[in-house]
Amino acid sequence: MFVIDPPAVPSVAIAYDSRRFPVHRIYCVGRNYADHAREMGAEASGEQPTFFLKPADAVVDSGAVVPYPPGTNELHHEVELVVALGSGARDLDLGAALEHVYGYAVGLDLTRRDLQAVAKQKGLPWDTAKSFDHSAPVSAITPATEVGHPRAGSLWLNVNGEPRQRGDIGSMVFDVPTILCELSKLFELRAGDLIFTGTPAGVGPLARGDHFQAGCDRLSILEGSIG
Repeated sequence: MFVIDPPAVPSVAIAYDSRRFPVHRIYCVGRNYADHAREMGAEASGEQPTFFLKPADAVVDSGAVVPYPPGTNELHHEVELVVALGSGARDLDLGAALEHVYGYAVGLDLTRRDLQAVAKQKGLPWDTAKSFDHSAPVSAITPATEVGHPRAGSLWLNVNGEPRQRGDIGSMVFDVPTILCELSKLFELRAGDLIFTGTPAGVGPLARGDHFQAGCDRLSILEGSIG
């Protein structure tokens, strides 16, 4: 019994299945492609991944209209491979980390770039720049039983039919097993966790009325528009 009605469980569609994937937490990896780190005026460090979080209810289904967020004039796109966990644990073993992966999807880490720039200048956290409502559009999750565990493959984003981002997930500084192992040293990973694994170069602005389409080899397409 609760004093108010509990909120609905955030969830994501599953390819080839009418059931949905319940979301526990959303973890994100920063600076996981060297070309993107350079375009942001930084260098990618191979020593330790940089992690931040988004709220679970920031997920948005493919095909939806994403509201333009308040408090910014620079909404930017960052296309990413998303890992969905079917189980979890602490201190994962590198060789067994992929056993916890349920499947893979394509996502956008939407960013209020102007707020992020101010936070960086002042040495403040990025929460308001990254962790806002509707900031995590995600395609339907393709189960690993259908697609395996991709180690390479084209990751791309078009806006209004024009190419914006092109990369290969094989160029990630930290691969998926390493991300999961390092993350599990800091948090107890759980079934329902989503991990956005970083973006290649080419990030840029999204305006009201823009239509986006994103994909990665053999995974479901993500598309939507900015309202």
